[in-house]
Amino acid sequence: MDRNPSPPPPSRDEDEEAAAGGDCIGSTVYSKHWLFGVLSGLIQDVALFLQEFNAPDIFMGVLAKSKCPRLREICVGILGNMACFQEICVSISSDKNLCQVLLHCLYDSDPPTLLETSRLLLTCLSQTEVASVWVERIRENPAIYDSICFIMSSSTNVDLLVKVGEVVDKLFDLDEKLMLEWIKSGAVQALDQPQEDSEQQPVFRIVPCVLEAAKQVRSENPEGLDVYMHILQLLTTVDDGIQAIVQCPDTGKDTWNLLFDLVCHEFCQSDDPPIILQEQKTVLASVFSVLSAIYASQTEQEYLKIGKVDLPLIDSLIRVLQNTEHCQKKPENSVESNIEETKKSDLTQEDFHLKILKDISCEFLSNIFQVLTKETITQGLKEGQLSKQKCSCAFENLLPFYSPVVEDFLKILREVDKTLAGNLEEGFPSLKIQT
Repeated sequence: MDRNPSPPPPSRDEDEEAAAGGDCIGSTVYSKHWLFGVLSGLIQDVALFLQEFNAPDIFMGVLAKSKCPRLREICVGILGNMACFQEICVSISSDKNLCQVLLHCLYDSDPPTLLETSRLLLTCLSQTEVASVWVERIRENPAIYDSICFIMSSSTNVDLLVKVGEVVDKLFDLDEKLMLEWIKSGAVQALDQPQEDSEQQPVFRIVPCVLEAAKQVRSENPEGLDVYMHILQLLTTVDDGIQAIVQCPDTGKDTWNLLFDLVCHEFCQSDDPPIILQEQKTVLASVFSVLSAIYASQTEQEYLKIGKVDLPLIDSLIRVLQNTEHCQKKPENSVESNIEETKKSDLTQEDFHLKILKDISCEFLSNIFQVLTKETITQGLKEGQLSKQKCSCAFENLLPFYSPVVEDFLKILREVDKTLAGNLEEGFPSLKIQT
């Protein structure tokens, strides 16, 4: 043979797939997803033209009557792109009927349609002129809570989970009242539902649903995990939110275990370069904030059930503080003009987030230091979590705001290792004078 052999004939399955058309539009070679992409991109240029010809009203009619998932996805997607323009967003938001139709799309069972609906909602909630309108309409539709919780607790579509998480995060950030209503919603449903009635609809509690979504996006989308950790952090800003986390033993334990695993075994590890903190600063701030809230809310009995967590947390917190110092160091050969410019701008955005992380870490570390016993300190010295270098880093960051905590720690340390305590006092003269 003077040529390569011909490829084998298509199998019966391939013939059937070809006959079915696959992703093609009719008998053409054009892909449905390709066309959708082209249309979505085109809308960015012709949105105002479509608005002039009442395209939103046409799409509303399609959404109200069509059962075709791809057509519904395209309509919502186009409206989402049009809503990027402030004038159009205000117009869409002022149409109560259209808003109701769009919110009804959150009950859809088609993930792509849900994704486009969530994207549109996030666009509108990000516009200050209309955000409150959408918050109020969402509040008027309690079933949206169940729909969003169902998505978070059962979907495996990471893109959808991330976008839905961003919507919830934005809603809670915009309106504390709505957040409180959603926190209480699951609790009220649980009280109303008889335990022996297994035929009832499942009761959705906001915290377990957020945790399930966080677990799903954890390995595939770090930004999505950041969003869900921030949702948990927002929940801890109100007493009802903290109770929603810790009051149910299983929920409190699941939340603690997930976050503890993240800070002790995943983020900012000893073999990571210090600069990695720049990528992880916001999610770490949220995680430490939630852990600190749970830690502070535990009774003595509940604290003992958590297990031996003080030393691993101390190790993680001090490592974060060490890396924070490294990230905040300025190059020694900085040009004088750059130094002057830095003074004028005060804190850069990166410095601002690092400062938040540092403040949260210091507060959490001080809370742990307050409950350390002689036995725990002895173990920490033996295992290396409380070495001279690490204690010095802790003191540098805790002083002067947490002086009483450091002084009490030193009193116990003298009983365990008088030499180390003396060395630390030499490095921090203010402590030596006070103690």
